[in-house]
Amino acid sequence: MRVSEAIEGYLAHLGSVRRLSAATVRAYRSDLADLVRASGDPDVREIDVETLREWQWDATTTGLSKATAARRTSTAKGFFAWAQEEGLTDGDPGQRLVAPKRGRTLPTVATAPALDALLTEAEAAARDGDPVALRDHALLELLYGTGARVSEICGLDVDDIDHERRTLRLRGKGDKERVVPYGAPAARALDAYLVRGRPALSARGEDAGAAVFLGARGSRLGPRAVHALVSRIVAPAVGAESLGPHALRHSAATHLLDGGADLRSVQEILGHASLGTTQIYTHVSAERLREAYRLAHPRA
Repeated sequence: MRVSEAIEGYLAHLGSVRRLSAATVRAYRSDLADLVRASGDPDVREIDVETLREWQWDATTTGLSKATAARRTSTAKGFFAWAQEEGLTDGDPGQRLVAPKRGRTLPTVATAPALDALLTEAEAAARDGDPVALRDHALLELLYGTGARVSEICGLDVDDIDHERRTLRLRGKGDKERVVPYGAPAARALDAYLVRGRPALSARGEDAGAAVFLGARGSRLGPRAVHALVSRIVAPAVGAESLGPHALRHSAATHLLDGGADLRSVQEILGHASLGTTQIYTHVSAERLREAYRLAHPRA
């Protein structure tokens, strides 16, 4: 069986058995498609560790980041482990493949005062009742107020909201569900949007369904529209040239830790499978503490 054929079987396995998201499967497909290109699509049994190492080396010469190169290596290792289990190969060449060490880069974080000012402006813009402004205010409040991923907020349905307890039921990676709280400002913005904004947007189309956040044409709002919104509104307001919705998630996590939340609670709120993923935010907080110390302490 050729590598490309085996890859199709592996991707089907990821989607149906492991139930990975469509976006994750697309990323795996992209990585493995490059392996097919580099190897010439031979029989899967002909791929050895030297072929994989040459593929790794090609990635470094094209300027891929260490994080991307490490992800590609992980993808290849997962594919060949599966291929061996399925009897498509005699051995697992990925076992001897070593991923490049990732350089640790701290996530972009906006300051609490900058976000407070931004959300105050969004609230003011929504006061005239414009449905899009009402939606944008509620969307920004929830992204920052819950630390949710963009895909989770876009996938939110009306029944996922518990107004009395002020919680959202989110569906994260691998369709894992979790319940996260949101605060009073987000509650006010969300209620105003659901009462005055969503009905107006829903009337513009026929496929709103149960979606909470709708686009200008009345259908479920997509991640691209949210990215465009954040780039247009949030990035200039916090003084960043480039800042995506994930930065609001990073900011929420960092501000929780700055405010005294314990790491396990932040892990649960963010929906991280590993505590190690959440620990990056302790480094962000440490950097901010050092900066505050440098600016404020007379002996710094």
